[in-house]
Amino acid sequence: MKRVRCPKCDQYILFDETKYTEGQSLVFVCDRCGKQFGIRMGVSKLRRLQRDENPEEEVEDTTFGSIVVIENVFHYKQIIPLHMGENIIGRYMKGSGINCPIETVDPSIDMHHCIITVQHDKNGALKYILRDGPSYTGTFVDNVILGDRERRVIQNGTLFTIGATSIILKTPDGDDA
Repeated sequence: MKRVRCPKCDQYILFDETKYTEGQSLVFVCDRCGKQFGIRMGVSKLRRLQRDENPEEEVEDTTFGSIVVIENVFHYKQIIPLHMGENIIGRYMKGSGINCPIETVDPSIDMHHCIITVQHDKNGALKYILRDGPSYTGTFVDNVILGDRERRVIQNGTLFTIGATSIILKTPDGDDA
């Protein structure tokens, strides 16, 4: 089941997305306020843009892990693959230069909010290091704000928060080591 939010009164409307095909337009009428609005089923504009810009690159490649952006009032759940090196996380804006954009209207996420560096440790295992961008609202790990220039090693399942959005790191091996 998917849910859409009424743009007028913010009430959620649930529907079964499996009954519809990609590209199909749906029209909803809010039971609470009577507002009529439409959506289009399918791939988000950002994912389509990424595929168009990098046709040879597999957008959903999770060789180096991924981050899972938790669904909240600002946007829906997103899975964003990570790559080796610096993964700059922030609010999507065309031409911003970030490589892990989050589709959101959350005003508390900066365009360059935080960075996850993926590298190999001395044993050859993948290591994930989180640091703040710097951002205006900060980056929180386990409800503790990262200080200026502070770096934190994070592992599979680590929950961190940027703005009003929670994110979970998923490593390819799924170990919490």
